[in-house]
Amino acid sequence: MGKIRLRTWRRLVLVLFAAIFAAIVYRWISLERLQRFAPIEISGTPTPEPTATRPPVITGKVDTAKLFNGITLHSTVETTPGADAATERIQPESYVLDLKLLAHVPSPNKTIEELAKVSPQLPTLLPGLTSMLSVDPVSPLFAQLYDTKIRILRENLGRLDLLLSRHNFFDCQTVLQLQHFETHRKALLLQAEMDVDADGSDSDRLPAGTDAPANFKPATSYRWEKKTDAPNPYLAGTEQRLKRAEDEYALASTAPARKRDLRNAIAELRAEIGTLKKFSFLIGATDPFIVVPGTFTRGPDPVKVGDYALVVFGDAIYPVIVGDVGPNDKVGEASLRIAKELNALATAYNRPVSDLKVSYIIFPGTVEKPFGPPDLDKIHARCETLVKEIGGASVPLHRWENIIPSPTPSPSPSPSSTPSGTPSPSPSPTFAFRVESPAATRSAGSTTAPARSPAASRNPHSKRKP
Repeated sequence: MGKIRLRTWRRLVLVLFAAIFAAIVYRWISLERLQRFAPIEISGTPTPEPTATRPPVITGKVDTAKLFNGITLHSTVETTPGADAATERIQPESYVLDLKLLAHVPSPNKTIEELAKVSPQLPTLLPGLTSMLSVDPVSPLFAQLYDTKIRILRENLGRLDLLLSRHNFFDCQTVLQLQHFETHRKALLLQAEMDVDADGSDSDRLPAGTDAPANFKPATSYRWEKKTDAPNPYLAGTEQRLKRAEDEYALASTAPARKRDLRNAIAELRAEIGTLKKFSFLIGATDPFIVVPGTFTRGPDPVKVGDYALVVFGDAIYPVIVGDVGPNDKVGEASLRIAKELNALATAYNRPVSDLKVSYIIFPGTVEKPFGPPDLDKIHARCETLVKEIGGASVPLHRWENIIPSPTPSPSPSPSSTPSGTPSPSPSPTFAFRVESPAATRSAGSTTAPARSPAASRNPHSKRKP
């Protein structure tokens, strides 16, 4: 009996120890699981963790009509099953907008019939053009122009507000390289629209400043050394901008990134001030000149500032010069003087011709130096000679008149109003010239694009020089 009880006690003790051991193991496993999956309680204020780098996101209010100006938009929303919302919220690839811009690269006009579809009077006005068209007259500049447009589209695809508008992407109908078979006179023919360049200033000819539009630049690429000591009318404003930039740069509170931008701005303003003190320029409101893309000034037969050219529109031919260089990706721009001759309603904000109906014929290698104030009679005579070298014209070239007013002396005071023995004051010149301000502009109808506000002119889609 005693032996049975002893054996039973041993078994009970073994079972008890086994149960205790199993309980310990189970508890240990449970704690390990809790530490791995249960949230960790943090006492006090947590230390912020660095935020992982994410792709750029669209935030705030976006005006879609302006964002996709002139771009046909096809939009769809696709969904796929995902994890819980808390997990998907922090995954950059869980909410994505894929952008794909499809752009048709236009084919250039090559034949006289195709040119006539755009400008019906062109073959009649310049009959020699037909014989100047070779088998493949398209200039490599046309392909370079659209290659540049496409490259800029790719670079700016992440900034939809910087993309070229439909209007500015399709702004060039053709670029042809021509040569007369007898005289060997070369010419570059463009068909495009016409935007407006109101830039330029010359205190020697027009001391008074004008109502400068937004993005106005007092200088043009065509320039010459000043003839008088009259200060440029825009010099004082440029010096004020320089002083404000230098004062802000000197502040201790100015952030390093802002200081870097200010350094660049100060260098540019100082260079501009030096240029305004030394040179005179063409005046967009008074001088007939056209603007060419920067890429056109490079190559085997480059266009140079000062080359003579023609603007053909409707049934008229206008003699002009190449006076300025613009962005590499945009074509079709002329001075405000030409724009108003084509359309009286044109302004610095209102293009005279929105359709691709303007023909520009440039004569490379005809620039004459040294530069000086434009001689309208000389421009007329030189372009007349060049037109004869490409077969002549069926109508006389337009003759420009000098519209810069001559200094008009102010009326001298009557003798009765002048004290005895006091000399009368010298008459001071006064000028009655101005450029229309944006407030005075209005829409120009079907042949003219809607008037643009000053804010619109700052848009990168506009054809302004960088």
